[in-house]
Amino acid sequence: MMANCSHLPRLLIFFALLALAAGNDDGPAAATAAARPGCPTRCGAVDIPYPFGIGEQCAIHKSFALSCNSSTGGGSAMTPFIEDLPVTRVSVPEHKVWIKSWISSRCHYPDGKVAPYNTPSVNVTRSPYWFSDTDNKVFVIGCNTVGNVRVVAYPQGVSTTIGCYTTCHKAIKNGTCSGGGCCQADVPKNMTYYQAYFNNYYNDTTDRTTPCSYTVMMEKEAFSFSTAYLTSTVFNDTYKGMAPLVLEWHVGEQPCDVAKRNVSSYACLSRDSDCVSSPNPPGYRCRCLDGYKGNPYIHGGCTDINECLDNVTNPCMGICTNTLGGFKCSCPRGEQTIQGICVPDQKVAYWVMRAVGASIGFVALVAIVTGAYLIRERRKLQRIRQNYFRQHGGLLLFEEMKSQQGVAFKILSEEELQQATDKFDERHIVGHGGNGTVYRGVLRDGVEVAIKKCKTIDEKQKKEFGREMLILSQINHRNVVKLLGCCLEVEVPTLVYEFVPGGTLYELIHGSPDRHISLGARLQIAHDSAEALAYLHSWASPPILHGDVKSSNILLDGGYTAKVSDFGASILAPSDESQFVTLVQGTCGYLDPEYIQTCRLTDKSDVYSFGVVLLELLTRKKAYNLQAPEHEKTLSLMFLDAMKRRRLDEILDDQVKDDSNNSAEIVEEIAELAQQCLEMCGEERPSMKEVADKLGRLRRMLQHPWVDQSSPEETESLLGRLSYEANSGFVGSTGNFCVDKEAVMSLEFGR
Repeated sequence: MMANCSHLPRLLIFFALLALAAGNDDGPAAATAAARPGCPTRCGAVDIPYPFGIGEQCAIHKSFALSCNSSTGGGSAMTPFIEDLPVTRVSVPEHKVWIKSWISSRCHYPDGKVAPYNTPSVNVTRSPYWFSDTDNKVFVIGCNTVGNVRVVAYPQGVSTTIGCYTTCHKAIKNGTCSGGGCCQADVPKNMTYYQAYFNNYYNDTTDRTTPCSYTVMMEKEAFSFSTAYLTSTVFNDTYKGMAPLVLEWHVGEQPCDVAKRNVSSYACLSRDSDCVSSPNPPGYRCRCLDGYKGNPYIHGGCTDINECLDNVTNPCMGICTNTLGGFKCSCPRGEQTIQGICVPDQKVAYWVMRAVGASIGFVALVAIVTGAYLIRERRKLQRIRQNYFRQHGGLLLFEEMKSQQGVAFKILSEEELQQATDKFDERHIVGHGGNGTVYRGVLRDGVEVAIKKCKTIDEKQKKEFGREMLILSQINHRNVVKLLGCCLEVEVPTLVYEFVPGGTLYELIHGSPDRHISLGARLQIAHDSAEALAYLHSWASPPILHGDVKSSNILLDGGYTAKVSDFGASILAPSDESQFVTLVQGTCGYLDPEYIQTCRLTDKSDVYSFGVVLLELLTRKKAYNLQAPEHEKTLSLMFLDAMKRRRLDEILDDQVKDDSNNSAEIVEEIAELAQQCLEMCGEERPSMKEVADKLGRLRRMLQHPWVDQSSPEETESLLGRLSYEANSGFVGSTGNFCVDKEAVMSLEFGR
């Protein structure tokens, strides 16, 4: 599919004539002209919004020109096409197009022989389209099936093969696609070409329980696995051989600053729109300004949203007045706004009280003066609290909570926290840290909590505090300490977490040196902590960088289940280069050397700090010991020196040595993993997801050392190990991996 981002000369003349005729008009007439007069706006049941059009004369340029023909299924129904791909939906606000693409199927004759199968491909290279990595996934259906999709990124032209394998030895359930009869793989970013095919990794003539297998890249929301897909051809029949696929698009291949200078081809025509650059792939899009909606690609296409008519977007508790691009909130006469709520004006009541007091004599006057003084002091305190509430983003947080029904996050008052901690009595202190003091308390509803009084907060954090608290409150992972609420009425916000009774990992390791900690317990703690950090890096939205991973920030319950804490004092993943400098302080002994040199905090900084925690678990030594000799002060340097000299036993904890009599290989693999986490270059360190997967595999090996190495579970473990040790090996959890084509071929033929 070819795309030409510059207009034809006659198209430039056409736009110039339109501009002369329309002048500065931004009304309906101009909108009609911009959308090409006389051009159809529908093809069959599909709306065709500009910049798309039926034919080149109706589109902004030929890459957005659709044909309108009879559908491939026969009959008289008309369907729009991008070349030979049927289009089912076009969205301008989302900048997406829904198409149908072919399903790769491999069927078997009754005697077990493989029938000829198709390897369909879709190529949108050199066009404004690419495959959406957020909306699509690769699915493989069948028993004992390896399905692959070769994809190519634009403009680099890098070819990658992704895929996964299925087995019917696992439990197979409707709606579950995790290796048992069905598996799935993620789609890389910026892909413009794909081809689906199969690999003969399993024996096709034995244990064949399904008539057909399928490999397809399609919209993940449209897919739901059914066990009927394994025993019939209902999957292919349901989609008639073509599955839904989502393409993303941009309107031009230049960044916004370049596109705006070329007035004749600049696509953001609506007055109330702006330009958004996209670096990968390079180009730009148009969007309506906040408070407006519609089509930014036509004159007058972005129209004002009346927030006052929408119960969801109207935040006013009193009178709402709509404005262009926004709204204003006010209260009825005789009322005032306090924390976004209209309440009777207390000033009126105050003057009434004084008038009544003047009529009943001196005694009443004294009482009124005294009462007025108390009221004034109360208002003064209330204004201070309101000011702190606004500074910390309380109004924004209040509005977000009101729009998101069912949010469990609480905004607590200062009085509630004082009551929970007996006015922050020292007897309730459970810990001190560089950022504040932690108290143990019980709220009015009987919930036991940990309350952290922070010491300082800078002006930028004050502005963003409310939104960040809402994001952090939505983190829900069994190995992350849950943020339950906060108090914003004080100078420095106070955070309220769930209470974890077992103390910290630091206290467990270093507090009682004679206490026995089994290798299994240490591996469980390491795996739980890695899962939590992998979740914060990969699944939180937006991603969260901890910035201060250490053993004292890992809490334990009675069963050695680990919970990562104190990430509320860390940061959201920066979206701007200027945000990377001096973001956190960290702790000596755990700090990433690359971060010390560059002042740039990344997810690999957390990986380095976690590597130090692994060393603490293996050696029971402190990360930094001032009392130790010079060459033994820093645990990481001492460990790397021991590994270099192949003398790991010299620094291992005696209990680990005793436990490792039957698990020496596991201890060595943990040490090798720690060594990889401590690489000086961050790019050479594994991700937290890879670390968690490796620790999970080692934990299973420790729990079930008797499992036959030839079993499917151990085969899966082997694939996981290959993914860690080779740059182009398998990557992912059970039944889901990225695979290099040469690696698969070598496995197929025993090379």
